[in-house]
Amino acid sequence: MKSPYAYIAIEGNIGAGKTTFATWLAQHLKSDLMLEQFQENPFLEKFYDDPERYALSVELTFVSDRYRQLRERLGARNLFRQVLVSDYAFVKSMIFAKANLPAEEFKLFRTMFKLMDAQVAQPEVVAILDPEPQKIRKQIEKRGRSYEQDMPQEYLDKIGYHYQKHYRYARGSRILWIDTTDLDVVSKPADAERLAALVLEPRKPGVYSIKA
Repeated sequence: MKSPYAYIAIEGNIGAGKTTFATWLAQHLKSDLMLEQFQENPFLEKFYDDPERYALSVELTFVSDRYRQLRERLGARNLFRQVLVSDYAFVKSMIFAKANLPAEEFKLFRTMFKLMDAQVAQPEVVAILDPEPQKIRKQIEKRGRSYEQDMPQEYLDKIGYHYQKHYRYARGSRILWIDTTDLDVVSKPADAERLAALVLEPRKPGVYSIKA
């Protein structure tokens, strides 16, 4: 398995299966793997208990951690290094901030984000895993993070809406909206291979809607 792309981001809603598939893809490409360090955010569980109080803290922590990680991992890369697969794109911070912050706080966040965003490389491919809501809910339940179990469906719908709103345009990358409802990349190797083939297919920049 080979990739025509040097930097691939696997994206999607909470519970869409990003980390599972990014890990599988990196293993089969024998590539570098970059995973989001969500467990290092001290405000995440507090945010789910009290969103209004901790929204700004959780988003500022995430964006600073993602920026640091991307600068460290991508800044040191050269032409002879392997492909990089990540389970997030930096713009995820903007998407979640737009969903979670009140207007005045979002304006402040956006100003800071744009300064950071100008200094990090953008993925050549953003593969957005987009299973139906029922599957997302099942996957959230299965992975068993206690603070996610009572997450309202309205919140998941809001996050999904902001992904849709942001990724309507390609912005120079290949944006792949992939309906993964009928795939089981954990138990069925053929499904994982099918999904990988869709992600790795050479394409021109643009927005693509794909049924896996």
